Amino acid sequence: MPWPFRNRYAALDGRLKKLAARHKESSIISSLDDEPARPSARLIDVAIAAANAARGVDLGDLDARASAERRWYQTWPGEHYRLLTALVQVLNAKTVIEIGTFTGMGTLALAQGLPSGGRVVTFDLVPWSGFDQTWLAQSDFTGGRIEQVIGNLADGAAAHRALFQSAEFIFIDGPKDGVTERMFIDAIGALDLPRDPIVMFDDIRVLNMVEIWRSLKRPKMDLTSFGHWSGTGLVDWNAPI
Repeated sequence: MPWPFRNRYAALDGRLKKLAARHKESSIISSLDDEPARPSARLIDVAIAAANAARGVDLGDLDARASAERRWYQTWPGEHYRLLTALVQVLNAKTVIEIGTFTGMGTLALAQGLPSGGRVVTFDLVPWSGFDQTWLAQSDFTGGRIEQVIGNLADGAAAHRALFQSAEFIFIDGPKDGVTERMFIDAIGALDLPRDPIVMFDDIRVLNMVEIWRSLKRPKMDLTSFGHWSGTGLVDWNAPI
């Protein structure tokens, strides 16, 4: 590497080490004036309404749960859990899809916003009970309000076409490996989604996600200040650019 670049990266590394923060990530900032995928009017309305509604969301029901994971849902802004609840409420979403169950904190936040008769279908490669710090219990899956599907949606979304066609809100919280999210986008993009869903991507400012988010040619909006510190992006999936 030429010495000017070595010096630049050395300076960046030094600044990261000096920055007083619990968790730090490298990222890239880029101009918006040459970004063709501008937010739709609907997306702006949904974002404003959800940010306002999140102020009144109370996820205190999770306090009694036994998970040893840090209680991130108590932080807002900075974490996205109250925003997830608010988005489901604002959209009056009866069918919500989550890609990436993990410990289930987000699953429960989504479920709290559901209207009567609504459901969250959450996908993962590992059953919810396989995570030591899970927030979920078997009782959460009675009555059909929460359902988990085990499988890789990156190459199998077509098998769940009817489910995706019924969804009003989709939350994509995959591994951020620079590959899987792009596969999710392609797989979902091949389906006809007549309910005009709003799609939310987590961690859009993490380095592996920056280019994927930038290259997404659908009306979109960065809502990080009201969501997750590592990046929250909303997409009006069917709207024209």
